[in-house]
Amino acid sequence: MITRAVGKYLKISPKKLSLITRLISRKKVDEAIYMLTCLNKKGAKLVKSVVESARSNASRIPEKKFSEADLYISKISVQMGPALKRFRAMSMGRAGTIRKRTSHVLVELDAETIQKAKAKTSKKRKVKTRK
Repeated sequence: MITRAVGKYLKISPKKLSLITRLISRKKVDEAIYMLTCLNKKGAKLVKSVVESARSNASRIPEKKFSEADLYISKISVQMGPALKRFRAMSMGRAGTIRKRTSHVLVELDAETIQKAKAKTSKKRKVKTRK
């Protein structure tokens, strides 16, 4: 992980956001931002702002060992935030609850060049097992 950004208390349900985050996980940051710009969903705009925040956090690192073109989304997750509870009139004089759900989005970025270097140094040996 090079950098991360968290968007909290987003006024959209986690179920709707998870549909969007599945599309952009493990993609390059520029490609993900382009995809989010083209999507016609409310959550795409919210996730795009969190991804852009993570990219700007990466540009502020003093000793850069990567280029911004190598950045990709290594982890993106959606958790449920607190639900706002509202009431609405129902039949027979009752009140029904309406839960207005909120979400928390976590985006972690990594660089491909660093991952390739780690993969070269940590080659694992195959262990023979008896059958």
